[in-house]
Amino acid sequence: MRRTYGGWIAVFVAVIIYGLIGVQTPGGQSQSSPTGLPSEMPARIEPVTSSFDYVRREAMIPMRDGVKLHTVILVPKGAKNAGILLTRTPYDADTQTNHASAYLGPTLSGYDNATEVIVEGGYIRVVQDVRGKYGSEGDYVMTRPLHGPLNPTPVDHSTDTYDTIDWLVKNIPESNGRVGILGISYDGFLPLMALVNPHPALKVSVPMNPMVDGWMGDDWFHNGAFREQGMPYIYEQEGTRNSSAKWWTDHFDDYDVFMEAGSAGELGRSRGLEQMGFWRKILEHPSYDSFWQQQAMDKILAAQPLKVPVMLVHSLWDQEDIYGAPAVYRAIKPKDTGNDKVFLVMGPWHHGEEIRDASALGALRFGSDTGLYFRREILAQFLAQYLKEGAPKADVAPVTAFETGTNHWLRLRSWPAGCASGCTPKPTPLYLGAGLKLGFALSKNGDASFDEYVSDPAKPVPFVARPVHLNDDAGADTWRTWLVSDQRGPSGRPDVLVYVSEVLTAPVKISGQPVANLVASTSGTDSDWVVKLIDVYPDEVARQPAMGGYELMVSADIFRGRYRESLETPKPIAADKPLLYRFNLPTANHVFLPGHRIMVQVQSSWFPLYDRNPQTFVQNIFWAKPEDYRKASQRVYHTSFVELPLVTMP
Repeated sequence: MRRTYGGWIAVFVAVIIYGLIGVQTPGGQSQSSPTGLPSEMPARIEPVTSSFDYVRREAMIPMRDGVKLHTVILVPKGAKNAGILLTRTPYDADTQTNHASAYLGPTLSGYDNATEVIVEGGYIRVVQDVRGKYGSEGDYVMTRPLHGPLNPTPVDHSTDTYDTIDWLVKNIPESNGRVGILGISYDGFLPLMALVNPHPALKVSVPMNPMVDGWMGDDWFHNGAFREQGMPYIYEQEGTRNSSAKWWTDHFDDYDVFMEAGSAGELGRSRGLEQMGFWRKILEHPSYDSFWQQQAMDKILAAQPLKVPVMLVHSLWDQEDIYGAPAVYRAIKPKDTGNDKVFLVMGPWHHGEEIRDASALGALRFGSDTGLYFRREILAQFLAQYLKEGAPKADVAPVTAFETGTNHWLRLRSWPAGCASGCTPKPTPLYLGAGLKLGFALSKNGDASFDEYVSDPAKPVPFVARPVHLNDDAGADTWRTWLVSDQRGPSGRPDVLVYVSEVLTAPVKISGQPVANLVASTSGTDSDWVVKLIDVYPDEVARQPAMGGYELMVSADIFRGRYRESLETPKPIAADKPLLYRFNLPTANHVFLPGHRIMVQVQSSWFPLYDRNPQTFVQNIFWAKPEDYRKASQRVYHTSFVELPLVTMP
């Protein structure tokens, strides 16, 4: 294109002007702006933190395979010979440690941070992204298994923890070389992994509400029944490195979402969930095969030497990982010959409530902040003993268990135990008798031998009152508290059997795991059985009118009938034949008070927390077809009972 003389003059002048007003970088170099207006943003912001009471550092810590893990290190100003408190997480180390405050406490607000313990203890706080998530390099694998048949690579969470601790004690001059690891849920699974070939500097481990066995009773299945509410988590956790891909839905009520989809497999396919590697593994392993058994942490740790003191923290109403901590305790406690390395704390909490205000759970009131008691009186002392030089031995009992019903803490030498002097629980049958009566005596021969109901997959029993909407703040609270929700709704349904005792004239105490012994038949060839042990409050309760007649679940779980003979190999159920279904219910430490009644409810669905059983045997329920879902007549025989771990009250 031809330019005029005047046009060339204009270009020359513009070049001179841009040069005069070019953007200045911190290094003093000019950057021309095509708009003629310089950016007001610095190339790199340098926060002024001289008034902060801590120093924030970030590091990319190299692992043995060359992958670097993003790690946030918060050092209290003036720290010297301080212990290190480590959490490893797939939930974003920056979010857990970056709350725009000049003070360490508010900076740590949120998941996994027992703030009073960390700040008052003067610990160096370290939070690290696991490989493949957020700021860390490498590939993400859900609860990455140990090196072995399920993980041919040379790295796992055990080696990553070892390498991380090795770097920390060599590169944080303010530390005393002692490291403790703690965390909740997935972050509680990781302190268990740290116990496999632990680094010598690891002095203590505190797994809280850990994910231990995803098939037996934690996040993914319970006794073979699939927990559908975990599907959005899998989608978001594995969809992207920063969990930005969000599960989508098209109904307000999750009950409708899962009903319209048919099976869980079809819902996953319609949402694109098969793009996620872990979902494909779940579809391939619906039974308790080697895939699940080889990564169950209780089994793994039972085969390991006990080198590091451990405090297992369990929530009695944990809606996510109610199986894990007690299972690990049973697995490793026999190794603790001195009764001074394996500790157990059980509180009246939902999942993770021990780091929150825990004076209440749903409608229940405990008369004190049980979470604060745990943090100040138990956790703080326990960590100090191992992470602080010269600290006194912690005055912490081998087992600290909150007794629900009476609402007080017990100091015990072992678990299960009903009192400080021992009080060994005695397995005692509580029979599901004729006339829907519940009692400690077997029904007479002349009584009707069974009760029955029709289970219809087209109308499954909801696990909480509809609409089942868990995707906002109110829904999150519903999810956290659903295990203590009033069971009067289900008890009024025709497809739920309700057995009730007489009004108690003396307290009935249980400590341990109740065991369902259900003698039942079905007209189908597969069936789920849900058994709920319930504390029924008096018709009126002084000072708490809303608790009048409340039906509180104390312990409850589901069992998928196809696994009656073998957890590994599903088999059809013989139709209309009474069979024994025996399975453990979650750990309880509860007193049924005088004036209360004991109730047991039996049903065949718990939806949409668990996928529907079609009640027709198919090889893989994830791919059950609409025609497979059929009504079934269910009979519960009066030889059925719940075996209570009964404690004689002193």
